Amino acid sequence: MPNKSNRQSKAVSGASTHTHGIADKTMAYIESHRTICLQTLGNLCGVWLTSLMTWMVIGIALALPTILYVLLANIGNLGGGWDGKPRISLYLVDQIEESRAKILLSTLAADADFESVRYISSADALDEFQRNAGMGDILASLPMNPLPIVIELEPAELTPAELKLKVLQLETMVEVDSISVDLEWIERLFALLALGERFVATLGAFLGLGVLLAIGNTIRLAIENRRAEIEIIKLVGGTDRYVRRPFLYLGFWYGFGGALVAWSMIKLSLLFLSGPVETLLHSYQEVFTLQGLDIAETLALMFVGSLLGIIGAALAVGRHLHQIKPG
Repeated sequence: MPNKSNRQSKAVSGASTHTHGIADKTMAYIESHRTICLQTLGNLCGVWLTSLMTWMVIGIALALPTILYVLLANIGNLGGGWDGKPRISLYLVDQIEESRAKILLSTLAADADFESVRYISSADALDEFQRNAGMGDILASLPMNPLPIVIELEPAELTPAELKLKVLQLETMVEVDSISVDLEWIERLFALLALGERFVATLGAFLGLGVLLAIGNTIRLAIENRRAEIEIIKLVGGTDRYVRRPFLYLGFWYGFGGALVAWSMIKLSLLFLSGPVETLLHSYQEVFTLQGLDIAETLALMFVGSLLGIIGAALAVGRHLHQIKPG
């Protein structure tokens, strides 16, 4: 019985020692990463002028496609009044009874092809026109209200061809005098936005490749400068993984710093452009504010910059590190 108890005690003791060993190794691994991460950042800050020049190059490459993306997003939001969809305005015939117009409104509201309908009476249309056009005195002098009843329709997800067919059907209604919808302008806008998105994607791909090459070349120079140190580390038994780690963190900091520079450039560019753009749109009685990157887009920019930095460093290290052999 004592022997059995001793064996159980030793088993428990051995399991406990093994558990603590894994925990210690994990903590040592994390501490090693933290030390190398901070040490790499400190080395970059120690040569801040050289680091800033590299960050500026990376930042410009990241900022160009990003600022174009932001401008495209603002152009898409410029039509915020129609939410990216055309609005069909039905101008009803003169002297139509309001009850008959309300029946037409109910019919259109029940149509699944329309997400929403809005009824604008002649009096409401006159008030809105007076506020927007600034012609209240002239309209007040008229003997009667010249504006017709208007029904605004917001179509559902319809293709341009389906929308044209729907407009032709609406034109056949006896209550409708005329219809206002600019399909050609909408089609051109969507085509231009689609072209712009492809252009931004292409430009981003090429400039992303440029970032990889810039970081890879910078890491290659860092490897050559530390060749003697790397040879000594390998000579005393250091693994390639251990030698590679500082250069990966170096690429991370280059990419992250370049993303920060790109974000700053975008903010300054929008501040520089916001005044003239808002003044121009205000002359067209449009209230609009240039929108920059939101939190999710900012985090995405930082992630892309850091990822490009790590990939560029990994490619450079993988190509040049194996060429260094301990003497």
